[in-house]
Formats: sequence, C-alpha cells, structure tokens
Amino acid sequence: MSINRTEKNKDTDLKQTVFVSGKFEILHPGHLRLFHFARELGDRLVVGVLSDRLAEYETDTHIVPEDLRLEGVQSNSRVNEAFLIDQPVEQVIEELRPDYVVKGKEHENTFNVELEAVSNYGGRLVFSSGEVVFSSLDLIRKQFKESDHKIARIPKQFLDRHGIQTKDLAKIIQSFSELKVCVIGDLIVDEYITCTPLGMSQEEPNIVVTPIDSKRYIGGAGIVAAHAAGLGAEVHYFGVSGEDEASLFAEEKLSEYGVKAHLIK
Repeated sequence: MSINRTEKNKDTDLKQTVFVSGKFEILHPGHLRLFHFARELGDRLVVGVLSDRLAEYETDTHIVPEDLRLEGVQSNSRVNEAFLIDQPVEQVIEELRPDYVVKGKEHENTFNVELEAVSNYGGRLVFSSGEVVFSSLDLIRKQFKESDHKIARIPKQFLDRHGIQTKDLAKIIQSFSELKVCVIGDLIVDEYITCTPLGMSQEEPNIVVTPIDSKRYIGGAGIVAAHAAGLGAEVHYFGVSGEDEASLFAEEKLSEYGVKAHLIK
C-alpha cells in the first residue's frame, strides 16, 4: 500500500506522532482548534485528507476538490505533514503507527474504527476538548443561502458609463495577454495571525490569547502586479525591500504569480 505524502518537515527523529484524518471541506475554527489540540499532544502532526472517492462515499456529497482540500490543510502552520488517503483510515493507521489518533469531541460516544487499529500496537485514540461543533458542509450551505447574489450580477450602469457592451467583455479580457505592464510602488507583506482566547489578563483589562495559525500575503503594489499577471499580462515590478525573511517570501510569491520582480535592497 502506498500513500501520496507531502511533508513540511522531514525530521523523522521526533518521538511523538499525532494523526488526524477527515474531509476538511473548509478549514473552520473547529479544525483549527482540533489541530491545536492534536499538536500539543506530540512533536509531529500528520493529517490524512480523504480523497474525493472516500469523501463522497462517507457523506454522499462533497463540494471542494481533493487537491484544494489538501492545500488548505497544508497551509496550516501546525501541520507537519499532510497527504491524500484513498483507503480505509484504519489501514493508514496500521502503516503509520502514530502514538496518538485524535478525533473531535462529537465522536466520543460513537463507534470509531480507529480504536481497534491503535490498540493493536499500543497507540491511543484521544478526543479533543470543547463542545462547539462545526460542519463544513453546513457552513458552505449557509453561506450560499445567505449570499447576496446581487454582487454576482453584471454592473450594467458601470458598463453604460464607459461604453462597454457585455459581448465585448471576453475580447477585452483576452487582450490582457498582449499587454506589457510596469508596476512601481511599495512592497507590503501582510501577516494574519489566528488566535484563541485564554482568558482575561490579571494585570490589565485585556484578553490574553495564544496564536494557533499564521498566514502571509503579498500586499501593496506587489499584489497589484500579481493581479495584472493573473489576467495574462507580462508584468515587471520595481520596488524596495530589505534583506530578510519577508523579502525572500515576497520574491518567491511574486515569482509564483508570474511577476518579474526587480527589488532594490
């Protein structure tokens, strides 16, 4: 049996391995708390993402393709390794032999196929703490139901003001690939840190939090250049940056977006 695995950290000397599996249609607060809980149990968090075939077999439906679900899990900083699984989860556990298998609190009083698998080699099945339960599919359905579909309509008044006809939009978009664009401006790297509250501070009227995930994004003139490249244009970006980790991140992301970056350091 082979498993398609992608690693963030290939250090195999870490002693305690924790395994989590699921569909992960969208990464919601319940998943973030689950990853945080699981990572605290050991040195290495491994996550198995159900393939499209298994996800559909489990609930008769799934919305997000397996490659995007896997990418979402891999983006979480607490996950050391993530891969797609296309066989029963108990078989994956028998091969990986993790020290802990973690599931959500809502599964504690149900039948769990993982229990026999971990018992065979002395592992442990642990259920996370907390009573708040989220469902990816329920969240997606609720979002679709409550969405304002007006934002998806063509802005006719805008088109009329600029003399643009709907039938010409496709030609205009296709013409972007013939453009050469030069973008000059400040390069910004935005970092969003997701935290979970621990309680009130004893010294000041502030909430004490602990970070559970962080994500960086290109901003400023850099994202303008990236959007232009995404529309098909040949883009050259000129900006100023330091010689640090943020600069390396910006260069790598701009390259991924197809932007030819010329940074003055």
